[in-house]
Amino acid sequence: MRVIVSGSIAFDYLMHFPGRFREHILPDNLNHLSVSFLVDRMRRAYGGCGANIAYNLALLGERPLLVGAAGCDFAEYRQWLESHGVDTSHVLLVPDEFTASFFVSTDEAGSQIASFYIGAMAHADRISLHEVGVQEGDFVIVSPNKPEAMLRHAAEAKELRARLIFDPSQQIPRLSANALLEAVRGAYALTVNEYEYELLKRKTGLTDRALRELVPVFILTRAEQGSLICAEGEELHIPPAAPAEVVDPTGVGDAYRAGLIKGLLCGLDWQSCGKLGSLAACYALEALGTQEHWFSLGQFLERYELVFGERISLAGEKAGASGPQEPSQIGQIQEQEQT
Repeated sequence: MRVIVSGSIAFDYLMHFPGRFREHILPDNLNHLSVSFLVDRMRRAYGGCGANIAYNLALLGERPLLVGAAGCDFAEYRQWLESHGVDTSHVLLVPDEFTASFFVSTDEAGSQIASFYIGAMAHADRISLHEVGVQEGDFVIVSPNKPEAMLRHAAEAKELRARLIFDPSQQIPRLSANALLEAVRGAYALTVNEYEYELLKRKTGLTDRALRELVPVFILTRAEQGSLICAEGEELHIPPAAPAEVVDPTGVGDAYRAGLIKGLLCGLDWQSCGKLGSLAACYALEALGTQEHWFSLGQFLERYELVFGERISLAGEKAGASGPQEPSQIGQIQEQEQT
């Protein structure tokens, strides 16, 4: 059984606004919206939803297969991912394009305004899961990517009888209602956050009950309130794991998904899967950048016991195993701050 991660590969430009966006947006003038925010910090980091999920799965002891498109500037990023245990052999290289770029500004309240340059990701729909070697029973998570690639990979995962986890996330506005419903129907699981859930309901016109009945498993992440998992006729409320500090919310959802998938790969119950997701999300929340955190598998399990008051065993872990080695200076992140 393998896990295949289909999604974006990008460089993140993480900026900080020393104020609150809502204080500078006039609700009565949205038809003439024109605002600019002066940021005081910027950090360039490795990112992309697909790569983030794969990175966190690798920290948890898996060797996920990453499926996505990258550009002529990917060599160093590839080395980073491979050094941490991600299989990049099916990343499509587009030599005459740059890797996609994500630009996000975060304010003091944790609110974010973002934009995404597609770059090489525009070619992601050239990749076929049939050529990747997906087999029946594999887990395939289709996360934000070029919309056409998401729809193709979702359809192919179902054709190949893999267990599809559909994660439309930021691409809900770009996908039609019919396309969204076609991707969700027949999927093993649907995962969204609260805002995405409301947007999905509005776009499809479906009620809570109708939307949740489309899939065997429905996963709703709720920030500091934890998460909700509806599976096997049960509605489980998963507690959050308290972070040591809150640094940046970017990539938290990707880390949650990786933790939950790790639990599925190990055959754990849904409550435990959700808790693994909650704890993995903490590590991302405590770092500036989506792949700036690191932990050994042993450290992760110790923290799990400390946070939730119970021990957990992950199938396949080896006695004394520490997981991937602590990150080197490969692809040292660049940061600039106004002083």
